[in-house]
Amino acid sequence: MAEKTVPMNQETDLQKTQETTRSEARYVAPPVDIYEEDDQLVVVADLPGAHKDSISVSVENGILTLQAAAQNEAPGDLVYREFEFVNFFRQFEISEQIDIEHITADLNNGVLTLRLPKAEQAKPKKVEVKISE
Repeated sequence: MAEKTVPMNQETDLQKTQETTRSEARYVAPPVDIYEEDDQLVVVADLPGAHKDSISVSVENGILTLQAAAQNEAPGDLVYREFEFVNFFRQFEISEQIDIEHITADLNNGVLTLRLPKAEQAKPKKVEVKISE
């Protein structure tokens, strides 16, 4: 049931119409952990500097898309910088066994947790064994 990451070089309609030579935005694939439980898949993504309002999670044509913009909120004037905030972008191909209507997303300290519940027909069933008399 493990899902697979969609390759980053896959062109989208936006990329086909946009001039890449003039693009100032940079995107990185956030590191993720994916694990399977009996009734759901859980995706944990590190999004340092991203806030709730800058995160977009969507599912279209079997592709789960995660986008986020990191924001620099330094308390004073910047004197020296070694850490650069960038935008995040990652896509995953998901199967029809996921109930996309009930996907949830929680953000806590820059860590996004997505819960992808399995559809009823994909959940394991336990068959009760009866004793015949």
